[in-house]
Amino acid sequence: MACMAVAALLLSVLPQTAAAHGEKATEPSIRTRSVHWYDLTWSTQKMEVNDTVTMQGKFRLMNDWPDAVAQPSLVFLSTAGPSAVLTRVETYINGVPAQQSFKKMELGRDYDFKIVMKGRVPGDWHLHPVLNVHNAGPIIGPGAWVTVEGNAADFKAPIKTMTGVQIDDSESYGVARAQMWQAGYALIAVAWLIWWLRRPLLISRWRVLQKGREDLLVTRTDDKVAAGVVVLLLVVVIAGYIKINAEFPQLVPLQGGTVYTEPLPEATNGIAIKLKRAEYDVPGRSMRLSVEMTNNTDQPLGIGEFTTANLRFINKMLPQAVAAIDPKYPKELMPGNGLVVDSNKPIAPGEKRVVVLDTTDVAWEVERLVSFLTNVDSRTGGLIFFYDPQGKRYISEVAGPILPVFKKTI
Repeated sequence: MACMAVAALLLSVLPQTAAAHGEKATEPSIRTRSVHWYDLTWSTQKMEVNDTVTMQGKFRLMNDWPDAVAQPSLVFLSTAGPSAVLTRVETYINGVPAQQSFKKMELGRDYDFKIVMKGRVPGDWHLHPVLNVHNAGPIIGPGAWVTVEGNAADFKAPIKTMTGVQIDDSESYGVARAQMWQAGYALIAVAWLIWWLRRPLLISRWRVLQKGREDLLVTRTDDKVAAGVVVLLLVVVIAGYIKINAEFPQLVPLQGGTVYTEPLPEATNGIAIKLKRAEYDVPGRSMRLSVEMTNNTDQPLGIGEFTTANLRFINKMLPQAVAAIDPKYPKELMPGNGLVVDSNKPIAPGEKRVVVLDTTDVAWEVERLVSFLTNVDSRTGGLIFFYDPQGKRYISEVAGPILPVFKKTI
């Protein structure tokens, strides 16, 4: 009993946040080189049952998409959570309703998204956006904790049909009708089984077969009952079809088509990126990138952020980058050491410079991102955010092979 008490105490005091991060099971090559999410916001962190929370932001499909992962030719935007604790009300990609799958998403381009969720079950829930890629699986975005308060029994999902019929609770609408039909078919099935199970079974029938008298196993009465069951089922199906068509003359079948939307407009100028070298310092838990940057804008630009695998490494020495942080953004997704740049001198217009970016943090181990070192495709990637003196932001992607090292070489 003492051991059980200690175990219960440990379970009650151990941190529970890790249970929410299913994205850690995804291969690092997918997390760093497929979809990068940014500008994510959650409209609220606390809500009542039947209230809504809006999650919106942007995502980029990387040019350096992993070869082992199916191309995003067919995708579906959804959310991740511990079952239907929140109900999806609206979904949009670039302002286009996203109830269906989207086709021909373009690599190297950005898309805007918005998801509205309605509180259904009280509790603390981790809410993520998810891009489901056909033949590749779900690619999970950053998550934030949302608290739903109230009583689950109060949840309602009213809708109004095209014909003007008001349905107060779509969750229970039609359930009794479906149960009635299921019970009816179940009764017919049970009666059919009883008809055959009422007589001797295995041994007796086996003996009849041994004597070559298969004709004794199915009698003319059995044939008549079978014909009657067939006729009964046909009558039930046809009568049910006619009744439903009369009651609901306007029916819309489940939609199986796809939608296409143009990506967001592409920036005409910005920073040209060329990765010179990437290494992961194993004992130092640091990923270092040596990057050649060419400023093609007419403004001096400072390096403000490097984001990869849902982690945001912020350059705390650049005021514009710090000012751009939403104070409500999940702190666990912003490593404390941030982004360290070898020189915080702004890159002048037209200047070409090799810059070393250092992202040292235990997050590389905790987030299980270092397995790319043993992967057959040892590459990494991410987005680099630049800011001009007025706070305007420019985004460039960086990707390339990465080497494990045991001391600093860059």
